[in-house]
Amino acid sequence: MVTLGVNIDHVATIRQARGGVEPDPVLAAAIVELASGDAITVHLREDRRHINDRDVKILSQTIKTRLNLEMAATEEMQKIALEIKPYSVTLVPEKRQELTTEGGLDVVKQKEYLKEYLKPLLNAGIIVSLFIDPDLEQVKASAETKAQFIELHTGQYAESFDTSTEDKTFNALKESTKLAQELGLKVNAGHGLNYQNVKRIISIPGMIELNIGHSIVSRAVFVGLGQAVKDMKYLLDNFSN
Repeated sequence: MVTLGVNIDHVATIRQARGGVEPDPVLAAAIVELASGDAITVHLREDRRHINDRDVKILSQTIKTRLNLEMAATEEMQKIALEIKPYSVTLVPEKRQELTTEGGLDVVKQKEYLKEYLKPLLNAGIIVSLFIDPDLEQVKASAETKAQFIELHTGQYAESFDTSTEDKTFNALKESTKLAQELGLKVNAGHGLNYQNVKRIISIPGMIELNIGHSIVSRAVFVGLGQAVKDMKYLLDNFSN
């Protein structure tokens, strides 16, 4: 059964719009857990545009499920991860001008750097995932870094959903998942997934966890965060392979 990691960055984005203290991502995480969310994902960006150091520290001390820390592969972020020791880290590319993560890591070009960068994290017992595009060469390179997981970027699939190119983007995800498993990698996925397009993704054999944020927080505006999480969990629990 595919599990659900809920990205609460968008709760922090609403907080930062007024520069105050609410809504609090820490409270959001508690609500997600009470609604049977399986993990909490946060992206600590270099410019701290939404999630901040205080959030990450308190979350690491209070959540009862699993904390997945998305971060750039920088020395600063490595130090923070080694201090708080989240359950897992997901290494993502980061550009300051982007609204949200626009694509996957180029592991092929950064393979040797990532091999060394991962070692202290792995030695500390932190599970490491690489956020990559569904490209077979990127999958192969990821396996060579010794990361345990990849997270496939589903943005192109989400954009092509219900269009003539949907099958092409879906098949790229399916083929990448298959190769990853053959190479000993575990597979998560995320970006742009919602209550309509998620059903096809969870049909992919071997998919372990989906990280979903924007669509859940958007739905929460109308039905509440707990109900929005339960609605997504229902889909994952009833349509997974």
